[in-house]
Amino acid sequence: MSPGSAVPNKGNPVEQLECRFCPSDVGEVVLDLGAQPAADHFPPMADPGPDPLHSLRMWLCARCGLAQLAEDPTTPEEPRGAEPEALARQARQAVADVAWLLPEAGVAAEFGSPHGGSWLGLLAERGLEAAEGPAGGPADVVVDCFGLMHDADQRAGLAERVDRLSADGTLLIQFHSLAAILAEGQWNALRHGHYAYYSTPVLVAMLSEFGLVTREAFRYPLYGGTVLLAAGRGGSPGASVRRVVAQEDALGVRSAAALSRLGGLATAGAESLSAWLRSRPGQAVGYGAASRAVALLCRAGVDRSLLPVVADASPAKQGRRIPGTDIPVGDPGVVLAGPVTALLFLADLLPEVRQAHPQVDWVLADRGVTEPHEGG
Repeated sequence: MSPGSAVPNKGNPVEQLECRFCPSDVGEVVLDLGAQPAADHFPPMADPGPDPLHSLRMWLCARCGLAQLAEDPTTPEEPRGAEPEALARQARQAVADVAWLLPEAGVAAEFGSPHGGSWLGLLAERGLEAAEGPAGGPADVVVDCFGLMHDADQRAGLAERVDRLSADGTLLIQFHSLAAILAEGQWNALRHGHYAYYSTPVLVAMLSEFGLVTREAFRYPLYGGTVLLAAGRGGSPGASVRRVVAQEDALGVRSAAALSRLGGLATAGAESLSAWLRSRPGQAVGYGAASRAVALLCRAGVDRSLLPVVADASPAKQGRRIPGTDIPVGDPGVVLAGPVTALLFLADLLPEVRQAHPQVDWVLADRGVTEPHEGG
């Protein structure tokens, strides 16, 4: 049985799913966004659609606590986006923060993410030589920044990273925190191709099953809240790990009841965007053709008559359209050439887009429409 696939339930008509890590077939759907297009499939404008739609649900395993994509029949495409300055800046800060955990020399291996960004150059500045290719011998430092969530088989994906680690090596693994998704109502972080949504207590437990001890935890504001864990063989969890685990458990990251609140927030966020655009049809543009924008626009029923274009810095997306809609993706240099009101679908980009396009009146749209404050 493949991870996340439906399995027959002879004694109960309720559908069961198999965990992508344990595996267990006991759990609960905590968020159901209905039928959605694949968020990484940006059709050419010449392709009128309709685009295929697929069930998009988050399932919480009752055994290991991993929140995960219930099913995904899509084929990953992942047109590579332009690396935001916010991501590059956070990478620099993270490498500086973990410098005391790194050897003065050695080999660093990286499991990359289709969202762009690499730490290898930063690690090379600290004396660590980049491994050649994704496969190879033991590495003193293994880095995974938003990569593991793209593995449909979570146990196999984590095993691959641990197997690459030398006996006394350090695994650095960064993820968008489920705690942030819950605390900030980031329901549209759920998307096809992102198979797992980690909380710190659950990922710490997953690492321990492979003999790794999570020694330190670092938190950053990127994407509303990301966590970087440093793990290795031996030692004991540091105070930072115990603190983050306790705080996230108190928030309810392993509670189906707590996570189920995201459904109501999804409805409210979509209604907020729809009402705002219908009050001024065609008078605003969008910025940031990211996966979060796809779920929000589709759930809100937004088309080109309400939002004529979404600008994006990625040349790979320009000239295409937002999945599930007729909204084209355009070049920011053209779309934002003059004074205009722009809905920003990724709040992390606000400082850099404000600097690049001072003539634009920015409005945040990722979780309901709000006016950004001056601090960004």
